[in-house]
Amino acid sequence: MPADATMEAAMRPLALPALALALLALAGCATDKRNQALNTTLMNYAAAIRWGDFPGAQSFVDKDYAAEHPMSSIDQGRLQQLRVTGYDEGAGPRPDGDDDVVQVVQINVVNINTQAERSIVDRQRWHYDREKNKWTLMTGLPDFSPH
Repeated sequence: MPADATMEAAMRPLALPALALALLALAGCATDKRNQALNTTLMNYAAAIRWGDFPGAQSFVDKDYAAEHPMSSIDQGRLQQLRVTGYDEGAGPRPDGDDDVVQVVQINVVNINTQAERSIVDRQRWHYDREKNKWTLMTGLPDFSPH
C-alpha cells in the first residue's frame, strides 16, 4: 500500500468532524453579522427617536407596512409638537422565531405647547431580511396620540 493511501485512510475519519466545525464556524459568522446589524439598527433607530427625527425613524419601517399605514400630515404635525425626554429599551430585544425579535420600549415625551409629559409603551417587532442583511420595523412608528 503506498504511503499516500495510508495517510488518506488515516485522515478520512477526521474529515467529517473538520467539515462540521467549518460549517459551524460559518454559521457563527452569519449569526455575528446578523447580531451586529441588529445592534446597529436598534441604536440608530433609538437615536432617531430620541432626537425627534421621525422622518429618519420612518426609514426603518417595513416598506409594505408604511404603504398600508401612510403617515398623514396631521400625524406629522403632531410629531413636530413633541420632544422626546426618555427612551428606555428595558431588557432589550428578545428572539421571537428565527428572523424576528421583539422589544418593549418606554418612551417619554413632552408636548412643547402644553409642557405636559407622558409615557408611552412601544411594542416593536423587527424582522431580518437575510438577503439584504437588514432589519426592518414591522410595527411602524410608536403611537404618540394621547389616549
